[in-house]
Amino acid sequence: MPQLGVPLLAPQGARRPGSRLAWIGQAFLGILALITVAILAKDLVRDPKLFIQIVISGLQLGFVYALIALGYTMVYGIVRLINFAHGDVFMVGAFVSFYAVTRFQLHVWPAAVFPGLPYALVVIIGSITVMMLSMVVCMVLAITIERVAYKPLRDAPRIAALITAIGVSFFLEFFGALNFVFSPRFIPYQRPFDVVTWYIKDGIHLVSSAQAPPDGSITFSNIFLIIAFASVLTQVLLQFLVRRTKIGKAMRAVSFDKSAARLMGINVDQVISFTFAVGAGFAGLGGVLYAIAYSSIWSQLGILPGLKAFVAAVLGGIGSIPGAFVGALIMGQAEALTMGYISTPMRDAVAFTILILVLLVRPTGIFGEPEKEKA
Repeated sequence: MPQLGVPLLAPQGARRPGSRLAWIGQAFLGILALITVAILAKDLVRDPKLFIQIVISGLQLGFVYALIALGYTMVYGIVRLINFAHGDVFMVGAFVSFYAVTRFQLHVWPAAVFPGLPYALVVIIGSITVMMLSMVVCMVLAITIERVAYKPLRDAPRIAALITAIGVSFFLEFFGALNFVFSPRFIPYQRPFDVVTWYIKDGIHLVSSAQAPPDGSITFSNIFLIIAFASVLTQVLLQFLVRRTKIGKAMRAVSFDKSAARLMGINVDQVISFTFAVGAGFAGLGGVLYAIAYSSIWSQLGILPGLKAFVAAVLGGIGSIPGAFVGALIMGQAEALTMGYISTPMRDAVAFTILILVLLVRPTGIFGEPEKEKA
């Protein structure tokens, strides 16, 4: 499967200090995984409908995390930088869509321009317009951040760029909290379309807005379907971009060796900016979908989803595009199952415990491989 880059670890076959400790950690992780599977199997047998409902919630969350994690893994694969400002770009995408809907009524512009257009078509075109606007604004923001904050530090020690990324993240969060920007308050989010809910019980049935689904049924909404479709489509398009296009080949070349790529006539700076832009576009889309799903936004919105998406990228193998997607789905399930069967406050602890275990046991992640020495 295509990878933009892999973690900088010892060459394959080299003996690393603490390998015995890593083996013990892997054994412990295996036992922990067996215990977890046994508990989940017990819960599935005891109440299968509740279990399936929690899994659906975890998939919805995981698909959103995947849109953010792709940006982390792409940027790391190209410039070996953990862009901690990425989660705040996600937040900006949510706010751009909020203002597009509430102030400019952009979600209903087709009805004003084409009065005879069917309502369903108005909703589809208007919602896509709102999402595209958020993506474009986030792409411009990411290119600006890369050119102003990261490009001057490209040849500096890696820690300098990392600290700068944290500084940019804090700037976006606290600048957004100013009253004349986004304000520090939680803001109810106005969706660009109505929520439609179905329930599964003796078949699939539509729930009207005036009634509640019957007890014991499994429910899902059009929001879940839209998030799942957008995330899977994004993954497919990104794979095509990286594997089948000229800019994708340039991205892989820059990821492998920047100096050699320059000698081959590739504009490395342009490729890096393009990578930041694509990742930010996905984050902006994720911000819109997250706001639509959970209907509340604020200036600190991007902190925890951004960090959890980073954990997902590490879990899948940072630098690996399929790894980011799979890691995000695992993170979504871990968080949903924790909320469903343990407690809501524990979900964040479980997420970062996963990060610690992955770094201890398999730092390269599920799809990652140790970097081979270049000739």
